[in-house]
Amino acid sequence: MVDSIGWLATAIFVSSYFCKRPATLRRVQAAGALMWLTYGVLIHALPVVVANVIVASVAIWSSFARSATRAPNQGSGA
Repeated sequence: MVDSIGWLATAIFVSSYFCKRPATLRRVQAAGALMWLTYGVLIHALPVVVANVIVASVAIWSSFARSATRAPNQGSGA
């Protein structure tokens, strides 16, 4: 069961390479990091937990921060 969580986390990260939009890429990477975080907790691996808390936090923050700071008329050719 525990190994399947690690394999699922790997599959999620690999799938992130197919994302075209940056915000989607970061959200998929955050989901993968949360799965790796779960895996790290289950195997009692503090370095895996800490690294993926950082990755998930930055991925989540940057996916929402960048989309919230875009100008409403971006791409108007001005």
